[in-house]
Amino acid sequence: MYQWATDLFPICRSLTGQGVRDTLSYLQQQIPELTIESIKSGEQVFDWQVPQEWNIKQAFIENESGERVIDFANSNLHVMGYSEPIDKIIELEELNAHLYSLPNQPDAIPYITSYYQRRWGFCVTENQRKALKPGKYRVKIDSTLEDGILNYGQLLIKGRSDKEVLLSTYVCHPSLANNELSGPVVTTALAQWLKCLTTTEYSYRIIFVPETIGAITYVSRHFEHMKANTIAGFVVTCVGDNNDYSFVPSRSEKSLADKVALHALKHSVDSFQQYTFLQRGSDERQYCAPGVDLPVCSVMRTKYGEYPEYHTSLDNLDVISPEGLQGGFSIIQQCLLLLESNHKYQVTVLCEPQLGKRGLYPTLSSMTEDYTDVITMMDFIAYCDGEHDLIDIANKIGCYATDLIALANRLFNEGLLKKITE
Repeated sequence: MYQWATDLFPICRSLTGQGVRDTLSYLQQQIPELTIESIKSGEQVFDWQVPQEWNIKQAFIENESGERVIDFANSNLHVMGYSEPIDKIIELEELNAHLYSLPNQPDAIPYITSYYQRRWGFCVTENQRKALKPGKYRVKIDSTLEDGILNYGQLLIKGRSDKEVLLSTYVCHPSLANNELSGPVVTTALAQWLKCLTTTEYSYRIIFVPETIGAITYVSRHFEHMKANTIAGFVVTCVGDNNDYSFVPSRSEKSLADKVALHALKHSVDSFQQYTFLQRGSDERQYCAPGVDLPVCSVMRTKYGEYPEYHTSLDNLDVISPEGLQGGFSIIQQCLLLLESNHKYQVTVLCEPQLGKRGLYPTLSSMTEDYTDVITMMDFIAYCDGEHDLIDIANKIGCYATDLIALANRLFNEGLLKKITE
C-alpha cells in the first residue's frame, strides 16, 4: 500500500482530468476488474451539474530577472485547483491578491481550490510570499477548462446475497498523502482481499470517485439500486497515519454500519475518538443526505481537519507509514468480517439444551474448575431468540463478537441453533 501511495503521490489530481484517469488506470493495474466510467460535462446530477474538465501543463511566477520564484513543477499544490489560464505581467500588489499562504504554518503550501467560480491563483508558503520583492512578475498558468468528462472507478464483487456493502473513497486531491492517497490504496487492498475469499455473504460495491461531485454523480446514477440493496457502507479516508483512530457515524447514528464500526473499534484498538454527524466532512454528507439515507459511516485514523498537516504540502509521504496503512486496512477489514458473521440465531430447543451429552458442558461439578467459557456459552444461548444479532449479544454479555463466531458455528453444527434469514 505504501508503495502504491508513493507511485501515485506526484500525480496532479482534481475533480476531473488526466490526473484522475492516470490514478484510476494505476489502480486498475492492481484490480483489473475495476471499470472506469465517464459522465459528460454539463450532465445534471440532482441539484448539481458535472463541471468542465480541468487540465494543466505548467505554471510559474517569474521575477524581472527571469527567475522562477514559484514553479508548479516543484509542487502541484502551487496552483489553485481549477485555475483558469493566464499569461501576463503584473505588479506585486496585484499578484498578492492571487496568492494564498498560511501565516501560522510558514513552511506549508496550502491546498486551495475554486471549482465552481472562475478565477486563478497560486498557493505558496508564507516564507515564499514574504521573500517577494516589489516589482513586476510574469504569471503563467497553462491550463484548460473545457467541456469534457468526469471519471470514476467501480467494482462489484458478487456474494451469495444481492444485498451490498459499499466502500467509497475519493481520487480528486493532488499530492496529499493521508487525506487523499491513504483512502484509495487501503480500498484497493481491501478489494484484493475480498476477491481472494472463496465466497462472501454479501456483495461489495467498491467505488473510487471525486469527492462530493463524484459521490453525487454516482448516487444519481445508481440511486434506486443502492437504496434497495445497501445494508452498510464505509467512506475510506485518512487511514494512513500512526495516530489514534476516529469514527464519524451516519446521520441516524443507529445504522448497521455504525453498530459494526463501534463494536470493532471498542474491541480492536486501544483508543479512538468518536465524533457526531455534525462533525462530518467527507462523502458521508452525500450518502446520508435526507432522502438518500444510506447506512454509511467513516472509520479513520486521524480525522480530516484534526491533524496540523491537513490540506497542506506537509501532508506528505512522511505522514503515512506502512504500519499506519496496515492499521487502517485492519480496522475496516474487521468491520467487514463482523458484517459477514453478524447473523441472528434462534435456539432450536425449549429450556436449556442438554450440552453435556454433546461434549459442550463439564460432566463433573467442581468449585475449582474455571467455567468462564461455559458461562459465555450459556449467556450466548440465553439471547439466541431470533431477535438479537451476534453483535447485540456480544454487547450484552461483554465480549467481542468475533469470539462468539466459533461458538455459534459449533452450536449450529450440533443442531442447537438455526440462522434467521430476513
